[in-house]
Amino acid sequence: MKSMRKKIKLPWSVALTVIVKLLLTANLLSAQTPIEPVIAGDFADPSIIRANNQYYAVGTSSEWAPHFPVYTSTNLLNWKQSGYVFDKAPAWTSGSFWAPEYDYHDKTYFIYYTARKKKDNLSCIGVATSKYPDRGFVDQGIIIDYGKEAIDAFVYLDGNQRYITFKAYGLDKRPIEILAYRLSKNGLKVEGKPFSLLKDDERIGLEGQSFLKKDGYYYLFYSAGNCCGAQCDYNVRVARSKSFAGPYEKYEKNPLLMENEYWKCSGHGTFVKATDGEYHYLYHAYNKKTNVFSGRQGMLAQLSWSGKDGWPVLKEQSGPCVNQDLKLLFTQPKADKRWQWDFRNSSPKISQNHGLLHLSGSINKNNLTGIALTIRPVSGVFEASTTVANTNKALKGLVYYGDAGAAVGVGVSGDEVVFWKVENKIKTVLSKSKIQAKGPVELKMKVADDLSLLVFFKQGNHEWKNVPIQEKISVNFLPQWDRSPRVGLHFNGSINQNADFSSFSVKYY
Repeated sequence: MKSMRKKIKLPWSVALTVIVKLLLTANLLSAQTPIEPVIAGDFADPSIIRANNQYYAVGTSSEWAPHFPVYTSTNLLNWKQSGYVFDKAPAWTSGSFWAPEYDYHDKTYFIYYTARKKKDNLSCIGVATSKYPDRGFVDQGIIIDYGKEAIDAFVYLDGNQRYITFKAYGLDKRPIEILAYRLSKNGLKVEGKPFSLLKDDERIGLEGQSFLKKDGYYYLFYSAGNCCGAQCDYNVRVARSKSFAGPYEKYEKNPLLMENEYWKCSGHGTFVKATDGEYHYLYHAYNKKTNVFSGRQGMLAQLSWSGKDGWPVLKEQSGPCVNQDLKLLFTQPKADKRWQWDFRNSSPKISQNHGLLHLSGSINKNNLTGIALTIRPVSGVFEASTTVANTNKALKGLVYYGDAGAAVGVGVSGDEVVFWKVENKIKTVLSKSKIQAKGPVELKMKVADDLSLLVFFKQGNHEWKNVPIQEKISVNFLPQWDRSPRVGLHFNGSINQNADFSSFSVKYY
């Protein structure tokens, strides 16, 4: 049977107009589709490795413990936290746990990492080993102690020789540069003298390097600019050389990754060869909307060699758009792996039983805030809630924590709900509200788009009550230079007191 549809002939100019509109609509829709992170929340300086068709990523933890969170994935897009490199800080360290880097040989996994030394607070590079990529790491001590700052290790295998490269700073009057040592066969010592690969002659910053070799060229990928904070201008660049030792020629079309509509300050990544043979680059960037309040998040780009004269190209990829809301009920004997705390200022004790999380511990004498048991937020606009199940004079509740000297929270102490903040190392009680002395108390804090904070409480079947304040409270003082503030549970009391919580949830907007 013949079709009864009638062909419609459009004038050439009208057809062209329709095609142009369709293309513009398609481009507009594409432009309006945001690029999603693959590891949401603060996960800076990521390193990635593939083992038995499973991917593992480890990132900076800075001043949060446990140290160096580890994530796993089967497809590079969906990731789940599996643990940490260190439950306790190695004895020689004082803080600044940055830029961990994977390596594998001789049936051993190595993580080369940056930390500050206790004896002089200078940054240097240590190494830890394990038979597994995501657990069981044992610290092997310092491997590079050089200049005023030795950070951002990367190991490269050239033939049968491994080299460890790093950023060196504070070398007399020389600029920042990328240096390299030969690495011993067991991976635990450096050999000979360091040699220079690339110098920061432009004085714009130089760090976060990684290497690939293709068609006789060594490609040195690196980050330039200011890495951290609201005024960052980080970007990813590349240089190449016929010799690993250089000299390296910088790409005239740098940078490869830079600010776009949704993200800024892209940088510090490493490559992995996927199961399909393609190379992918895991790096970090700030979301332009939530910026330092969600931190440097884990991003993914695919590598191709379609640039001019065979130079590389990095194309940003989007992770899945998933609901990141969190609700924790404390029914298991072990605490959730996502909890972290400021190890410099408190030593929390955490246990779970009978549906309650028990939080207590010791607090350093100069710590005005107390213990903050926190999670990595994926947005700066959220609603957090908890239920305090016990009654005592200790302050127990919710906290939004930047540092021991920059925090704000709402808690229960005896028969009062207390709204408080610590700013510039000064503690202020913003408001108090009377409650019934017995029975669970539900608490809630809400952060809006304008960074204003409201807190609420209720008991039993009563309605939520707003904790009254005289003036608008902003949380813009919370972010620290290299890390985002975090929301979580709070305890401030004596060593023989504790806080009991029956739930914790975060809803993002």
